[in-house]
Amino acid sequence: MSEQDTALHFRDALEIGREIRQGRLSARQVATHFLDRIERAAALNAFSVVTAERALAQADAADRLLAAGIVLGPFHGVPVAVKDSVQWEGTEATLGSQARAGQLSTETAAALRLLAAQGMVVLGKTRMTEFAFGLSGQNATQGTARNPWDATVARAPGGSSSGCGVAVAAGLAPIALGGDTGGSVRAPATLNGLVGYKPSTGVISRAGSLPLSDTLDVLGPLARSVADARQLVAALSGPDIADPATLALPATCVAALRQPPTPMRGPIALLAPEAWPATLDSATQTLWQQALDRLQQAKLELQVWMPPPSLSFARMAEDNSIVLAYEAYRYYGELALAPELPLWRVVRERIAAGGRIDAADYEAALQRRSADMQAFAHAMQGRAALLMPACDQAAQALDPDDLRHAGLGKLLRPGNFLGAAAISLPSGFDGQGLPTGVQLMAPSGQDAALLDSARIVEGILGRPSRHPDLAAWGL
Repeated sequence: MSEQDTALHFRDALEIGREIRQGRLSARQVATHFLDRIERAAALNAFSVVTAERALAQADAADRLLAAGIVLGPFHGVPVAVKDSVQWEGTEATLGSQARAGQLSTETAAALRLLAAQGMVVLGKTRMTEFAFGLSGQNATQGTARNPWDATVARAPGGSSSGCGVAVAAGLAPIALGGDTGGSVRAPATLNGLVGYKPSTGVISRAGSLPLSDTLDVLGPLARSVADARQLVAALSGPDIADPATLALPATCVAALRQPPTPMRGPIALLAPEAWPATLDSATQTLWQQALDRLQQAKLELQVWMPPPSLSFARMAEDNSIVLAYEAYRYYGELALAPELPLWRVVRERIAAGGRIDAADYEAALQRRSADMQAFAHAMQGRAALLMPACDQAAQALDPDDLRHAGLGKLLRPGNFLGAAAISLPSGFDGQGLPTGVQLMAPSGQDAALLDSARIVEGILGRPSRHPDLAAWGL
């Protein structure tokens, strides 16, 4: 499909920015277009707060600056959606929980300030899993964002950045900023046929964003292309005294991110199936093999890679859950233990379980994390990235106990535990027309190498040529 034939709402964010800079569209026209779609597609429940008045004011400001010859960046005038956890002063930030209903933010997150500094137009805040604790995206108290790929069966949108994935997939926003603690950007990206990029820990400041786990939390984009995702992260990256994690990251990581793409730096390691922390269902296994066949036919250099014995991906997934739950309890345990508050029982128990984790077990997991990060970086020397499946299944029907998606994050969580750079890419559709994806990972700080590899893999696998049938959603 040519750029000219692609509807505005399914265009890449960088393409929209170019149209605005060249005067073929105004920022107000674009903002109005997306705000109208959000209003008509209320049944998708993608947004928790729509900031229409603010968005139009930002769009008008972008147009005035452009008329004065001032361009703030490649996303000047481009709309963006942000996860509800990313605070914006004066707007509600419930963190997906009715226990926080009506609470207005008294500060603006560093990442949102940088979005505005790029001239971007913030459409609103998107739905998320309650307290960001769950990968299916299900939210029983505020309502679950609907996966737009099935208008008949309510399927997992992926979480916890569920509304971000739904908004971009349904053409309600060209790009979104979510958060990833145990796969929460990559899961909704995979289940919605998008690119989901989790930068290395410390690339983007989390200051002013509501936390789940200090150790593991990362902000990252859901986008239509690797180029869009890379450009947004480059714009948001850099040290921030308010987030110590950004000060620990080598400056070379951010500098490399901001450079043009380069050729791949070595072969891609292919994680041996016996090292996978989860077994793929039959449909996903078939699509994984088809993706490998396309990569091999394109002569991409792949080397089967078996991690050293100390690097168990299954164990790292479990350790990630220990750290996440322990730290989440320190933030939200008091709420979870208050029976009068309207928490979903599934999330209440997940948080309460963190209070039963012994401090010694938590500290041991952190020590293993430090060792694992060093071992992974050493074992991956000379390799551009590690390739593996993104999820063990496509979106399944929601269930009251959220059990169908228990294994959804096993392939994603090791990336968080390693503080690694990780990205999920669309790789095809199953027999029900549901998207699935592959994942690339690189050691912490090697984001540029990861994205250079992802660009090549994206070019071979191709970008999705179809979109959800949105007629049922009023679009």
